[in-house]
Amino acid sequence: MRRESRSLLPLEGLKVVELGHYIAAPFCTRLLADLGAEVIKVEPPGGDPFRGWGAQKDGHSVWFSVHGRNKLSVTLDLKSEEGKRRVTALCARADAVVENFRPGYLERIGLGPATLQAENPGLVVARISGYGQDGPYRDKPAFGAIGEAMGGLRHLTANPGQHEYPPPRCGVSISDDLAGMYAALAVVSACWGRDRGGGKGRVLDLDLVSSVFSLMEGMLTEHGLFGWVRQPQGAAIATAAPTNTYPCADGRWLCIAGNSDLIYARLMTMIGRSDLRDDPRMATNGGRCAHAPELDEAIAAWTRTLPAAEAQDLLEGAEVPCSRLYDIKDCAEDPHFQARHLVARVQDPLLGEVLHPAPPFRMDGVGPEEMIRWTGREAGADNDRVFHEILGEPRA
Repeated sequence: MRRESRSLLPLEGLKVVELGHYIAAPFCTRLLADLGAEVIKVEPPGGDPFRGWGAQKDGHSVWFSVHGRNKLSVTLDLKSEEGKRRVTALCARADAVVENFRPGYLERIGLGPATLQAENPGLVVARISGYGQDGPYRDKPAFGAIGEAMGGLRHLTANPGQHEYPPPRCGVSISDDLAGMYAALAVVSACWGRDRGGGKGRVLDLDLVSSVFSLMEGMLTEHGLFGWVRQPQGAAIATAAPTNTYPCADGRWLCIAGNSDLIYARLMTMIGRSDLRDDPRMATNGGRCAHAPELDEAIAAWTRTLPAAEAQDLLEGAEVPCSRLYDIKDCAEDPHFQARHLVARVQDPLLGEVLHPAPPFRMDGVGPEEMIRWTGREAGADNDRVFHEILGEPRA
């Protein structure tokens, strides 16, 4: 974690205030901070409740080491006069503020966009909520799972014809992360537009449901034109074949994507099914989609005879896209992850040496590990610096 590399980061000088908790807004600001923005995270006096989630070491959140990295932490009671005064002062010097409270909460406590932009007309206010700032559902509570459910994703994760078990979630809070990514893009775009077009800030409205819904590819258009409703495909996908996840002799799973005509031919040659390679029914992707179960059966019959790693090596030798299903240990130890510096070893004053997922951005002049200037701090660790050095308040 080399502080001198910060000047090479593209968002150096961008000032962001985070009024976030749990996942969506803090994920947005983590991306901005990784790219060099100054992020001041405002937490309640007891700290972001997210600090209580997941594993702990010596009373400190392991997850928060990543969640709060590269941010300054201050503690304020937003309902107190002092808290509101300080937040207003922080926003007065900021380019953007990111929040994910229930719609209307900031207005009720006197910190709504109109109030903050009255002090700083150029302020970009990014608001992330479950359903958005308007509409009949705006006041309903929501967490990430609700975004997956209503946005259409969870319907697709079931196995076809399986009704005794609920469709699984993907294992992370994907709708919060998506909303955070969209918010980060919107913040940077709004700041760019403000600086080019007269200096006026904007209010950005992002939500979990629409973030997931935006990923539904051509499904809405298909429904509008043909009345189609795409049904669960399990590990497959309706629009390409063969692409699925296949069992191997060692109990592992192998994901294979033989989507294009040329790759399909190489795949069938490798598994010894030249009959399917040359079958005119399989000459196009549309034809293969119509006969996907037959293809999946043939591929699975081959993968079941080999350990996953051996099957992967053979297919990669034939230039067929494939991968074993990695768990986090696989990720941490994989030579490609290491060569790309995707797994960063960093020193956390609260936890010791820890592994962080490196920022996914690659740019010349700065390495991904160098983007991690510091790990998540204790709640309020930067009160003195922010209130007295940055805001210039006199010390008692």
